[in-house]
Amino acid sequence: MSMPKFSRRAFAGLVTAGLLASVSAGAVMAQEYTKENPLKVAFVVHGTLGDKSFLDSAAAGLERAEAELPVAVTIIEAGADRGRWQPALADATDQGYDVVIGGTWEMTGFMSELAPEYPDTKFIIFDDAPDFSTGSFGNILAINYRVSTAAYLAGYAAAKISETGKLGEILGVEGATILEFAVGFEQGAKAANPDIQVTRAVAGSFTDPAKGKELALAQFAQGVDVVFPIAGGTGIGALQAARDEGKLAVGVDSDQAVIFEATDPAQSEVIFTSVEKKVGDSLFTALQQTLDGTAPYGSNLLLGLADGAVGIAKNAYYEKLVPAEIRAEVDAEEAKIISGEITVETAIQ
Repeated sequence: MSMPKFSRRAFAGLVTAGLLASVSAGAVMAQEYTKENPLKVAFVVHGTLGDKSFLDSAAAGLERAEAELPVAVTIIEAGADRGRWQPALADATDQGYDVVIGGTWEMTGFMSELAPEYPDTKFIIFDDAPDFSTGSFGNILAINYRVSTAAYLAGYAAAKISETGKLGEILGVEGATILEFAVGFEQGAKAANPDIQVTRAVAGSFTDPAKGKELALAQFAQGVDVVFPIAGGTGIGALQAARDEGKLAVGVDSDQAVIFEATDPAQSEVIFTSVEKKVGDSLFTALQQTLDGTAPYGSNLLLGLADGAVGIAKNAYYEKLVPAEIRAEVDAEEAKIISGEITVETAIQ
C-alpha cells in the first residue's frame, strides 16, 4: 500500500494536527544539535549551480538553514556528466552526513538504492518520490509540488496581456514535473482566452542556453509574444531572446526578474511574473522539522498553492506590465483555486 500524501497542515503541523501518529514509523526522533554540534547536511547537485531558478532556489534555502539553524551544509556539484551523479550521491552518503539531499526523478533511483543500505542516514528527495510501497524507504522524505496551480495563474495573465493571441512554452524535457507547469499554464491561458494558441517545444536539455534561445526565436518568428521557458539553464537563453526581441516572458522556479535586477536590468524588464516553486523554503522547513523530530520521513508531501509552496511573483514588474484589472482577475482565479471552486489539471499522479 502506498504511503499517504500530506498537505501543508501535515507538513507544517503534524504534531498539533494529531497526524504524526499515523506516520510515526517514518518520523525521526529529535536530537540535540547546536552550532558546535550541527546537523550535517549534504546537497548533491546533479549538475551545477547557476541556473538562476530551480537548483539555485534549493541552495538558497539550504544557505538560509545554515544561517538560522544548527545545520552545516555541504553542496556537492556533480557536474553535467550523468555518470558522476550516482557516485557523488554514494560518496556523500559514505562520508557520514546526517541528511543527504537530492532533487528530481533523475536522482530518485540512486537514492532508493542507497537508503535501505544506510538506515541511519536521512534522505530528502525533492520534486519526485520513490514508490514507498516497493522498498524500505522509512528514512526518505519526498517533497513534491502541485505547481500547476500556480502556472495556471501565469497562463491566465499571459493570455490576457498577449497582443497576438500566441504563447510559447519551452520544456527542458517532457517529464511529469515539467509537464506539471505546462498543463496548468495552458489551462489558465484557455480560461482567459479560449482562442489562445500555445506552441510547445522541447529542448532535451536543462543546460543548453543556446538551444533555449534558438527555440524561443523560432516561436517569436511564428507570432508568439509571450514565452514560458520551463528548462532550467536552457531557459536562460529563451529569456535572453525575449529581452533581445522585445517580447515578454514568464520566469520559472524562482522570481527571476528580481534575480536579474543587479546584473541585467533589461532582462528583468521583460519578465512580467515567474511561476515560483519554493524549493528552498520547503527544504528549510524539512530540516527544521528534522531537527525537532516532526519531519514525516517515509512519506511523500504534495504541496500546492493553498500551502504557500508555489505561487506567482507579484513584484514591481508584474504591477508595471500587467494592468490592474487583469491583476484583479488573477487574484480572483487564485482565490477560486484555493477554495476548490477551480480544479487545476495535474501531470503528477
